Amino acid sequence: MPIASSIKELLSLENQVAMVTGAASGIGRGMARRLAEAGAAVLVLDINEAGGRETVREILDHGGQADYQRCDVRSRADCHGAAKAAMARFGRIDILCNNAGIAIRKTALDLEEDEWDLALGVMLKGVYLLTQAVVPHMIKAGGGSIINTGSGWSLKGGPRAVSYCAAKGGVLNMTRAMAIDFGPHRIRVNAVCPGDIDTPMLRSECAQLGEEEAAFLAEAAARPIHRVGTPEDVANAVLFLASGMSAWITGTHLVVDGGGIA
Repeated sequence: MPIASSIKELLSLENQVAMVTGAASGIGRGMARRLAEAGAAVLVLDINEAGGRETVREILDHGGQADYQRCDVRSRADCHGAAKAAMARFGRIDILCNNAGIAIRKTALDLEEDEWDLALGVMLKGVYLLTQAVVPHMIKAGGGSIINTGSGWSLKGGPRAVSYCAAKGGVLNMTRAMAIDFGPHRIRVNAVCPGDIDTPMLRSECAQLGEEEAAFLAEAAARPIHRVGTPEDVANAVLFLASGMSAWITGTHLVVDGGGIA
């Protein structure tokens, strides 16, 4: 019994506060729900208000604590406003999940300059801006955990996805750099690197590529564990990285892809 009690305590996020970007749907919604189930109060961040408020409703309906804040992660004002909102609503910030993303499936020849700026703005600049806004509060509180969403394509290239690969590769090395910078303040920084996850974004990629959905999903499932991933698969890894179970883990990444890049 003492061992079981200790494990429960290590996984518990009671009295902690988490911020999750891109939490209106898909992986972000899965993260927000799982962190709330572990006891954290969650500030749901997204530009999609309807989806964000639906995530909040789901958390509240299951007995959790959550609130919504509109946040365009490309905006310094929005990011600092989100940090202020979390402090005003919950009084602290312990966990930051930099998850907002966009997939534009084009080569460097086809990609427009504004599309490049959008992709890197959401997935790279957004990590920098929100981290900048949140870390001072974590330092004052004595520590925290930042989890950045990378990708299997943080580690290898992919076809017709030059801006996505560039951004996700940058996220991974930014994760390492921030872990070095903030480690002395007891702030851990790690990345989770999902493979193909059954989300609206994955299906939008299928549409962009002009592929038949059943064949696209079947190809996505062609990996050692023969299925497409779920938001819950990623959320479970995020819970581990947010919790006391990973207290001596920082500056690294956890691949969640069913063995796709094994």
